[in-house]
Amino acid sequence: MLKKIADFDNRVSVYWTNRHFSPKADRWLKFYVRLGDGYIWALFVLFIIWRVGFDNFLPILWQALMALAMSLVIYEVVKLNTKRPRPFAANPQIKAEVPPLDKYSFPSGHTMNNLAVASAVTFIVPQYGWVMLLLPLTWGLLRVYFGVHWLTDIVCGFLLGILSFVLGHLLWIAIF
Repeated sequence: MLKKIADFDNRVSVYWTNRHFSPKADRWLKFYVRLGDGYIWALFVLFIIWRVGFDNFLPILWQALMALAMSLVIYEVVKLNTKRPRPFAANPQIKAEVPPLDKYSFPSGHTMNNLAVASAVTFIVPQYGWVMLLLPLTWGLLRVYFGVHWLTDIVCGFLLGILSFVLGHLLWIAIF
């Protein structure tokens, strides 16, 4: 089963990484995918404070931080126990076009951590949070496109991000 998943991932990655948009579009996409390193959240924080006020923002912040804490713990445990090589390290046909943040690929921390935070915000203020859900998903797919993740890294990062939010939310309920 794992061999079939690896073969599927390899076919998808070779296909996606060998088809590119124009150089100008790729430059923009590289900039966009780097926003997944956390830079964009400062703008969302300011926007949400502006829309809901600082006092209403604090519960959102605490729930998002709890979801992120859960995500980081799960991420470290899974990543260090699987040690799955990145696509560019496993297949010479695949080139990394954005810098990876660490050595291993599974799960996608960009997808997982950002989705945990986005899910917490969406749960509390769905009128603003839904946009935040789109970002981790597109960042994850672009990281496949740029050769630093397998597609199943993104899918599992998505699922683990949701799990992290649920665990963080349950912790929030238990504490408060």
